[in-house]
Amino acid sequence: MSSKFQVPSSKLPETESTQHATRNKSLASRLGRYFTIYAALWKNSVTRETMFKGNFLMWIVVELAWFALQLGFISVLYSHTQTIGDWTKWQVVLLVGASHFIQQIFQAFFLINCVNLSELVRSGKLDFLLMLPVNTRFVLSLRQVDLGGFFNAGTALAVMLYAARHIPISPSLPVILGFLALCAVGICIHYCLMFSLATVSFWTVRAQGIVYGYYNLFNIARMPDEAFPRGVFRSVFTFVLPVLLVSNVPVRLLVDRLTLNSCLLLLGMAVGCAMLSTWVWKISVKRYTSASS
Repeated sequence: MSSKFQVPSSKLPETESTQHATRNKSLASRLGRYFTIYAALWKNSVTRETMFKGNFLMWIVVELAWFALQLGFISVLYSHTQTIGDWTKWQVVLLVGASHFIQQIFQAFFLINCVNLSELVRSGKLDFLLMLPVNTRFVLSLRQVDLGGFFNAGTALAVMLYAARHIPISPSLPVILGFLALCAVGICIHYCLMFSLATVSFWTVRAQGIVYGYYNLFNIARMPDEAFPRGVFRSVFTFVLPVLLVSNVPVRLLVDRLTLNSCLLLLGMAVGCAMLSTWVWKISVKRYTSASS
């Protein structure tokens, strides 16, 4: 008699733990899917680089030459002074290395993709990407990888190690991990701002000049913030276009000068820039009417 009143297992209400397990499984499946997609994008990037080896090597040489010029400029500058603010020569060399490291990692992952957004809008190829069963911004932001940026980032780390020996400093593992985390936050800020600027192409079609203009401002980050007097210039490049903040904060951690306010400001800027880029992207996509319209 009791068997008549048993509810089939398929109709039993899901418990909270079952729902949680289902959500975790769904999230893991989605992450695995995106990892597979990103691995395919990497494979395509490697294939592209191997097809144009001369161009790949040329840009590595160009970046190395530019990096050497920046270091030469610091050498000339410090032949006329002992300190900039309270930054010594080798501390500034460490800053230049860190700035170059952040710039090259950003270039490796995001620069070419932000630059190409306007061309995708102009040519109508964005229509195809919008129809893919995947997050469009994910594909737009990571579809190409500049492998030369990783090599150049390695040279920047070598210069940083050389400078650290001359300061001298021997950062502990937690400090090194903190430095890398702050660099990642800085790269996130650069990406969000540049992606937001790239979405101008939905209004003007061509926005490469705006994107490269912001990229060229990275050069300001190679100087300590104390080199600039307090005023409009320093405020703009700290709170509006935070190139000074992005490079100075991680290095201040290495040389034991980081304040809590500076760290919180960097994290706050990252959250604000992420929210801004998300808002701008949603508005831009709503405005897009496709190339066929």
